[in-house]
Amino acid sequence: MSDEIKHECGLAFIRLRKPFSYYLQKYGTVMYGLNKLYLLMEKQHNRGQDGAGIAAVKLNTEPGYPFLYRTRSNAQQPIADIFFKLGQELKELEKYQPDIKQHPGLMKGHLPFMGELLLGHLRYGTQGKNNVEFCHPFIKRDLLPGKNLALAGNFNLVNTEELFDLINIDPGEFQKQSDLAAMMEVVHHFLSKEDDKQPNAANVVNVLKKATPLFDGGYTIGGLIGNGDSFVMRDAHGIRPAYYYIDDEVIVAASERAAIRTSFNVGENEVLELMPGNALVVSGNGDYVIEQVLEPKERRACSFERIYFSRGSDEKIYRERIALGYHLSKRVLEDISYDLKNTIFSYIPNTAEVAFYGLVKGMEDYLNQIKIQRILSWGNDVTEEKLQEMVTRKIRQEKIAIKDVKLRTFITEDASRNEMVQHVYDITYGTVQKNEDTLVVIDDSIVRGTTLKESIVRMLARLKPKKIIVVSSAPQIRYPDCYGIDMSKLGDFIAFRAAIELLKERGMEAELNKLYEQCKELQRTNQLHTENIVKGVYKPFTPEEISLKIAELITPKEIDIPVQVIYQTIEDLHDSCPTNLGDWYFTGNYPTPGGNRVVNKAFINYMDGKNVRGY
Repeated sequence: MSDEIKHECGLAFIRLRKPFSYYLQKYGTVMYGLNKLYLLMEKQHNRGQDGAGIAAVKLNTEPGYPFLYRTRSNAQQPIADIFFKLGQELKELEKYQPDIKQHPGLMKGHLPFMGELLLGHLRYGTQGKNNVEFCHPFIKRDLLPGKNLALAGNFNLVNTEELFDLINIDPGEFQKQSDLAAMMEVVHHFLSKEDDKQPNAANVVNVLKKATPLFDGGYTIGGLIGNGDSFVMRDAHGIRPAYYYIDDEVIVAASERAAIRTSFNVGENEVLELMPGNALVVSGNGDYVIEQVLEPKERRACSFERIYFSRGSDEKIYRERIALGYHLSKRVLEDISYDLKNTIFSYIPNTAEVAFYGLVKGMEDYLNQIKIQRILSWGNDVTEEKLQEMVTRKIRQEKIAIKDVKLRTFITEDASRNEMVQHVYDITYGTVQKNEDTLVVIDDSIVRGTTLKESIVRMLARLKPKKIIVVSSAPQIRYPDCYGIDMSKLGDFIAFRAAIELLKERGMEAELNKLYEQCKELQRTNQLHTENIVKGVYKPFTPEEISLKIAELITPKEIDIPVQVIYQTIEDLHDSCPTNLGDWYFTGNYPTPGGNRVVNKAFINYMDGKNVRGY
């Protein structure tokens, strides 16, 4: 992706179902659970680089001894930092007893994170600051084991203020900045009430049935309870992803299927999707149930998971990204006037590579049809030379754009910073026939367009192509996200800025004020959640008109090479990713009322000149 946007977070959950001695005997290590947790987190490293944290619960500890542990890091490599420190603790133990790893009981007693219940989290900061205090898991401690809770998740909530009000808590400055703090207070509130009824044996399903209907947002959450119970739960729309694997040795859950498959070396069909509204609840004795906690609603699983966020090593996601590129091939062919001889195809590294393969496959299918038609049209007039020329004709592919080091500059003035941004990408010289070749580059999505304008288009223009076509495997991003991706400022979106420019050019600025007044009236009557007023900004224009304006906006003034932008259609997106139909950032059709409230608030902020988040 050319423009970096905040990813969803990642969750890793492990419940060991055998004694530590079992793993020592079978796998040669009592560290089996921690090793797998490390793997599970590293295989989801793409999901969070602002920080990480782990929690562990030990079963059957002696009264008075600690049983819940938690550590977090916001170091540059937070996962490595956490597990390096765990390794150092083990080395200290080995100084006094070199063979301690051969004694499961001693290891459990002396190594803090040798727990049967493990919870890991990778954080991308979508709300709050990137201080270590904001890293998951959060914990609540109590003298009673059954009221101790560690909680982590992949989510954003848009009703945190209401949640604090519901349980009569006046949040502190820290809590106001964290939706996990609100979720923690609500879950713990109902856990404590249940534990009062049955000390150390609270009904976890009942807790979730009371707490989760209050959450407005998309979420997958994992929790460890001090009495040995644990759970993983997914929202009713299935907005955030969740997968699990169970055998007689372990119960595992994570945000990505491929992470579980790789870490535990199991087949695709052995890793199951936790369905919307369902919870995986594991009791202290290792038994489990899959329980429907919330009535499932219309499935609106996030399509960005398939386009960009999740690793493409999952075979289904890989095929879907191929399809995204393939669907764009017909429109690209039309726009290059079917001139494959003078067109070079490339991609913006590194995440658009798979969609690029799909785009090229579409071109190859067309070229093969042409080859067959031409050869058949020759009849008997076939020569070896003509046949050789025809069958060796190929789609021209080059690695044009190269992502260089991630530049971090101390320079603050705009002119110097823009000069540095230009060099985030480099180009491969000598690949383009000057003024003859059209250059087609595919990106997975275009958010702000800043890097395209300040870096990529400038660099591509140095090759002097006849034309530059930027292809997006995602549709136009028009609306904020509030369910896990930090895209909440309308002014950041180049599609929104393009629509605003078109309104101004056509003397329709009064329409903006009209929409603003509608939003303010809804705000005054506490009805911001009832409809998406911002759809009116785009209503006067076709997608093609907005694409033309976007192309204009991403073209630096000094560049005289024509630049065009082609976007995926909503219909082709859904056809390519049939199980992930969540498209609110493209269509404005939010799955929960909180989404409408966020988009309308973001529009009010934009009109008021406030550069703040919409929630």
